[in-house]
Amino acid sequence: MRFMKYIIIVFSGIIFSISIFAQTTGKAADKFRTTLNIVTAAYVDTVDPDKLVEDAIIGMLDKLDPHSVYISKEEVKEMNEPLLGNFEGVGIQFQIIKDTILVVNAIPGGPSEKLGIQAGDKIIKVNDTIVAGIGIKNNDVLKKLRGDKGTKVKVAIQRGSSNELIDYVITRDKIPIYSVDAWYMATPEIGYVRITRFAQTTMEEYQKAISELKAQGMKNLILDLRGNGGGFLHVSTQLADEFLPDKKLIVYTEGSKQTRQDSYATSKGNFESGKLVILIDEASASASEIVSGAVQDWDRGLIIGRRSFGKGLVQKPYNLPDGSMLRLTTARYYTPSGRCIQKPYEEGKEAYYKDL
Repeated sequence: MRFMKYIIIVFSGIIFSISIFAQTTGKAADKFRTTLNIVTAAYVDTVDPDKLVEDAIIGMLDKLDPHSVYISKEEVKEMNEPLLGNFEGVGIQFQIIKDTILVVNAIPGGPSEKLGIQAGDKIIKVNDTIVAGIGIKNNDVLKKLRGDKGTKVKVAIQRGSSNELIDYVITRDKIPIYSVDAWYMATPEIGYVRITRFAQTTMEEYQKAISELKAQGMKNLILDLRGNGGGFLHVSTQLADEFLPDKKLIVYTEGSKQTRQDSYATSKGNFESGKLVILIDEASASASEIVSGAVQDWDRGLIIGRRSFGKGLVQKPYNLPDGSMLRLTTARYYTPSGRCIQKPYEEGKEAYYKDL
């Protein structure tokens, strides 16, 4: 769901966005400029041209797909933090769906998860103030929920179809962003590793876990990707490489304006033999589906659980002149056998995110 909103800022986005604008047909660009000039000069009330342009961008991207989004200058830093470092707050990942704050994931070991807050919960009030149905933005949510370690915030949550709200008082804490939050020997020969996201440190953490388990006699592995909404593409291919022999296709991406790009396994895998089981559920998305799809297509292991989320659209960040950003879908993921991971989204964002 991630589905979870994870990105890498690249300088090339600036150049590419300028070239794309230059390619825009003159009539379309002139029509937009003319409309903006007319509204600014003649509208009955005073308007903010910058805000109008921002709203127009948001509306335009909303017509494309569920994962092409506009990210304001203020939100760019916060969007990257779950993949890059630590922060202090309540320990949730969220998304605003139909003007309501939806908990995508309660970060393992964080204060919200310890209290019992769950993925799918809707935050209706913060400190007795209604935050649903008021047009709240991502940055507003961060301001309300972030805070210094030891401070408290009260939230009222709607769970499932119940109309009754559940009150929680969350004590903010430092939120460590670990990728591998559990590993142990399930039996004398079977190791268990749980990966919650694909971040910068994921492979380092995974290698540490596998080394410890092998030292304890691990011969077979259970890899738990339930609730893992994805992250960095290159990290997912590195993990899949651990299980697949040299030169096996892991995933390829392709779009109408992007030529096919293939990712292959190398000879460096440290668990290419031994039985492998991967656990997934309806919240396993994107990078999790790349690993699972490659293992499944090559009959390398067994996939157990629910149908995964179906997030197979590739986003690329494009920096805008004011420090804001477009996260635009440019291609689709395909498993080695040619299956497109992405599920349909023609019925709109709300139906897309509610679909199980």
